[in-house]
Amino acid sequence: MKVLITGASSGIGRQLALDYAADGNMVVVCGRNNEALSELQKQYPEQISCAAFDITNKESAKASLKEVENIDVAILCAGVCEYLNVAEFDADMFERVFKVNVFGTMNCVEALLPQFNDSAHLVIVDSLARLLPFTKAQAYGGSKAAMHYIARSLEVDLKPKGIKVQTVSPGFVKTPMTDANDFEMPMRVDVEFASQAIIKGIKKGKRDIAFPWLFSSLLKFMSILPESIQVKLSEQMARKQQ
Repeated sequence: MKVLITGASSGIGRQLALDYAADGNMVVVCGRNNEALSELQKQYPEQISCAAFDITNKESAKASLKEVENIDVAILCAGVCEYLNVAEFDADMFERVFKVNVFGTMNCVEALLPQFNDSAHLVIVDSLARLLPFTKAQAYGGSKAAMHYIARSLEVDLKPKGIKVQTVSPGFVKTPMTDANDFEMPMRVDVEFASQAIIKGIKKGKRDIAFPWLFSSLLKFMSILPESIQVKLSEQMARKQQ
C-alpha cells in the first residue's frame, strides 16, 4: 500500500509515517522541513520517500506531488494553531491559520486527486475544537470546522469516483504544537495512541475518526445541546482557564 502524509516533519504525521513504514507500506512524507524528513527517511530507507514543499504554495504543491502516483491513502494533517486575544484582535491571524489549515490542505487535494488509485482514501485531519465555541479558538476552531464541512461535501462528490473521504477529529495530543499551550488539556494522549487510532479507523472505513473516545463523546454530546447552553459551558471553561 502507498500512503502519503503531509505534516510528517513532527507530531502525529511523523508517528503515522513510522507506523505505516514499520508495517511494510510505502510512505511518502511531506513537509517544509527537509532535514526532519530526511532524518525520518533514514529510519526506513526502503519504505519512506520525501517530498519537501510548503503546502501554502499551490504551484510548489502541484510540482512536488505530480510524480506521486497510485496513492492508496492520503492523510492531510499539516496544520498550525494560534489563539486569539480579543483585547488585541488580530484579523491577520485568521488569514495565517486559514492559509495553512484550509487553503494549504485544498492545494494538496487539488494536486492529489489525479494521482489516486480507485477506492483510495482521502483523510483530512480537523479537530474536536470544531465542536464548541472555545475561548480564544476563533481562528483555529473556525478553520477546523471549515475543513470538516469541506470534507463531508467532498465525500458526496467523490463517492461516484470510488474515493472514500474520512475525517480525523483528535482531542489533545502531546505534540510540539500542544506543548506550547499554557492551559489544562484534559485526557491528552501521546502520538503513538493517536497514530494507532487513525490507522485502525482508516482501515475500518470510519467516516470520522474521533479520539480519545470519552473526551470526543463528551464534546459531541455538548455540541448537540442548544447553542445558548454551549456558550454558557464554554464561558465556564474560560473562567477556569483564567
